[in-house]
Amino acid sequence: MPSSLAPGAQSQATLVSNTGVVVRPILRKGASSILGTRKRNEENDAHESPISKRQKTVMFDESLNIVRDIGKKSLEDAKREVREALERHARDDDEDYDNLKELFSNDQRQRHASSPLDGSEGDDSLSSGDILVYIVALTSHVSMLGKSCSGLIRSVLQCQWLARDDVFTRAYVQFLATLSSAQGSYMVHVLSMMVDKFSETRAPRPIPGYSDVTRETMRQRLHLGLRYILGLFPGARPILLNLIATKFPYSEDSKKVHMAYVDNLLRLREYSPDPRDIMELITSKVVKLDVEMQLDLEDMDDETTAAVMLQLRSSESEGPTHDEDDSDESDTESVASDESDPDDQFVRVLNIKNRVEKLDGLLDALFATYDPYFADPDSAEAITCYEDILSDFSNIVLPTYKSRHSQFLVFYFAQKSKHLTEMFVGTLFNIAFESTRPSIVKQSAVAYLASFVARGARVDTEQVRTIACTLLNYMDYHRANYEPDCRGPDLRRYSQFYALSQGLLYLFCFRWRDLVDLERSSPTIDRDDPTSFLGQDLQWIDSFRSRLQNNIYSRLNPLKVCSPVIVAEFAKLAHHLGLMYVYPRLESNKSIQLAQFVGGSYSTGGALRDTGYDPQNDKWSHLDPYCPFDPYQLPLSRRRLHEAETYIPWTSIPGLNRDEDDESDDGVADDGDEDMDAIQEDTATDEEI
Repeated sequence: MPSSLAPGAQSQATLVSNTGVVVRPILRKGASSILGTRKRNEENDAHESPISKRQKTVMFDESLNIVRDIGKKSLEDAKREVREALERHARDDDEDYDNLKELFSNDQRQRHASSPLDGSEGDDSLSSGDILVYIVALTSHVSMLGKSCSGLIRSVLQCQWLARDDVFTRAYVQFLATLSSAQGSYMVHVLSMMVDKFSETRAPRPIPGYSDVTRETMRQRLHLGLRYILGLFPGARPILLNLIATKFPYSEDSKKVHMAYVDNLLRLREYSPDPRDIMELITSKVVKLDVEMQLDLEDMDDETTAAVMLQLRSSESEGPTHDEDDSDESDTESVASDESDPDDQFVRVLNIKNRVEKLDGLLDALFATYDPYFADPDSAEAITCYEDILSDFSNIVLPTYKSRHSQFLVFYFAQKSKHLTEMFVGTLFNIAFESTRPSIVKQSAVAYLASFVARGARVDTEQVRTIACTLLNYMDYHRANYEPDCRGPDLRRYSQFYALSQGLLYLFCFRWRDLVDLERSSPTIDRDDPTSFLGQDLQWIDSFRSRLQNNIYSRLNPLKVCSPVIVAEFAKLAHHLGLMYVYPRLESNKSIQLAQFVGGSYSTGGALRDTGYDPQNDKWSHLDPYCPFDPYQLPLSRRRLHEAETYIPWTSIPGLNRDEDDESDDGVADDGDEDMDAIQEDTATDEEI
């Protein structure tokens, strides 16, 4: 505090806060005569201690969150001082104005003091309890706090208002609300200050004169204040929504910062008039993290992948080592800043490991947020909530290629009831066959549909059959339209037909038992024993076999374009289950060069994977084996899928691989099943369930 505050302190009226600490005036020496302050009797002052004077208290009407009554002497003195400082500032006399700014600037420094301030007359700095009286005084003069006072406002907005007590918090929030009302240009600054606190993770340091405050208490106070301001100023909503989007943590920020920010957004969602916008923001950021993590993993070699797995397992076995209120510096930041450590590979492993844990924590928080709404999955509340999840999925997750884990929110909650499953399936069908949708999005919808039916443990037999037959219906429709003019397999021209074909083949590999008509098949078949189906004359639902054969042996030739891994597994199962024998077709396909049927530039022909296309390389003319619900392996949040038993892992029929040698001369690679296992079980950590 400048020395100008000390002289004249004995001659000016003293302010007594509600904590019983002397509040020193901020005005310079000699100002008391100008202010017309009542002269004190020096003789009486010599015998009367300020602490023995009548205690001045600050009282609030809690229902309105406003000041109701304040002891007149101390408040009136503070008001006069603040008014005089602001009036002089308007006349370019800034000494008292600067002292007022310094009072709040000192609050930052005093917060780090090792010992509490006693507020004695010999102390040149004001105690932290004095801040309250000046906050109330400023509230009375907000009409004078124009643009020229922006420096003072910045200092006041840096005040440690959350780490004091409830009385201070209410007075401070009242100041913020009054300032926003009288000086609308400061609304952005007020809300920005409050949103900045969403990312705070450090434990608050004790403030002299106040009891210790927990992080949870500070967050409750923050949201009580924010709720109050939003209630008073509905026009603040778009400003707040823009701020929470622009201030969302960067991908490189630590897990603690992300978790703190999202926790505050979820609290804001409970009283915000725009909860949907908040959840869309969180979902979009989670998907962004998801894609970035997946791209990092794809760029890793096997050695780095193994190191990441080891780090994750180590963290999982050790449990959390820091609570939320410890330092917000991540392990990666700590290692990266250590110039003495030259091991870049180790830093990279920690970076990816922390990305995995960050995404894991955020998704687990979203699971926990939505879960209570589905206590009764058929209730109106559950249906409304799932509609919101579906909306975020359709608008954010589905169009994003390489999203790896974000989609499991819709997967998990879809299986809470049959009605919710039908909602998800219906949404995917609508997207897949809506003519105005981009081809890439329609293909993605088909991939999601097939993957959901294949992996969803609670998708019942009736639903599997209905979806399989619907896919066949659309395949028949496209075949009828395309085949007359078809010269040969062409992914660019017939992408939707191939997406449907691959989806059905993939679905068959997982749910073939649901497509067998057990009532017309041998009574010796045990549904729970897949080996009991082998060697039997199986009867398939409706005309499934004949219709599928017509599509596979059409000139569109889907087995040539669909993913070789999925085709190989389908061929093996179809043969051993007596559905059809397609090995001769696979052998003849070896002589077909897909490039000869692709006319002109490949461009962005709508395939799921077209970057870097080489017309002389057939692999770019194959449909990408995009399986959105491949095994979920994030260490923390995956327990929800396992505990709920909602997921079907990939399992081949026991002993089937031993028969591969017999098929090798028919054109099937011996490692077909091995490749299928690899494509299905590859995960974020390359770890099998």
